[in-house]
Amino acid sequence: MSARPDRTPLARSFFDRPVLTVAPDILGRILVRRTPEGPMELRITEVEAYEGEADPGSHAYRGRTRRNASMFGPPGHAYVYFIYGMWFSLNLVCGPPGHASGVLLRAGEITVGADLARKRRVSARNDRELAKGPARLATALAVDRALDGTDLCDGPDSPLALLTGTTTSADLVSNGPRTGVGGAGAGHPYRYWITRDPTVSPYRPHAPRRRST
Repeated sequence: MSARPDRTPLARSFFDRPVLTVAPDILGRILVRRTPEGPMELRITEVEAYEGEADPGSHAYRGRTRRNASMFGPPGHAYVYFIYGMWFSLNLVCGPPGHASGVLLRAGEITVGADLARKRRVSARNDRELAKGPARLATALAVDRALDGTDLCDGPDSPLALLTGTTTSADLVSNGPRTGVGGAGAGHPYRYWITRDPTVSPYRPHAPRRRST
């Protein structure tokens, strides 16, 4: 029996395209997270694109560092970073090696393994909030720096994979400024989401962090 079309793993060529093409095309796709406790799946509903060294909002804007090295690698790999000393965020690397562009997974619907996600996200008031925001998404799926550099195209044993899922038609996709991005990259309309989907996170503009005196 052949696999269902929506269960087909996406090839590396899917990621090896300009990030502003890949980002909206990820909406509706299925992220598979394989954990020791069992498999989990996420229907992706909100993302943000980052254009590497051409993008003032990107971690790669000032070049390669130890932290962002995965962004400069081959497409179809994960870039996981730690932020504010508290949370992890999951990105998918796009474009040719050395270009350092990526898509941040901001929100989605847990369709398989919600019982596992609830154990990790005990503060969620309902299942729509399990992965509503990048930190919540990473927590729900047990994503941390150990997954940085993971190859999503490495076959059925990879802890992360992206399936075809159900593509989202252009008339159901909204876009606007990225959440929390300040400076020269604040106005870039690189955030994409499925219009009116209840799992999409609220937009918040950049708020400069105040230093204590």
